[in-house]
Amino acid sequence: MAAAEASDGRARGSGAGPTRGVYMISIAAELAGMHPQTLRIYETRGLISPKRSPKNTRLYSQEDVARLQRIQELTTELGLNLAGVERVTALERELGRTRRRADRLERELERTREAASAEIERVRRTYRHELVRYEAPGSALVPVRRRRA
Repeated sequence: MAAAEASDGRARGSGAGPTRGVYMISIAAELAGMHPQTLRIYETRGLISPKRSPKNTRLYSQEDVARLQRIQELTTELGLNLAGVERVTALERELGRTRRRADRLERELERTREAASAEIERVRRTYRHELVRYEAPGSALVPVRRRRA
């Protein structure tokens, strides 16, 4: 194995998160359950974009491996071709963006609702003492005598 590769196929010094390229192509292919050439084809089609080492070796992240496993699921279990996989992944990305936007809008709506409620309550307290309850004529506690003209 290369000096920059650990005994398990990961690049050395890979303590970072799921997006850091750490797996060589053979290890990533094995983890995803496919042939290394298939990974190259997927890269050519734009389905996967591995990082590159300083020596231009493909380095796949944990996120890349999960994406490869998803592609494998779509092609083998659901019978999609690569064009279908491209469309499904594009729709999944769009759905993710839409969900994040909806979550952000819901939080904004809740903040606006709280601010509006606080403002309504503030206005109610201000006018509570200035308002006089309306009572229909003839319903007053003290009857008013009408003058005869």
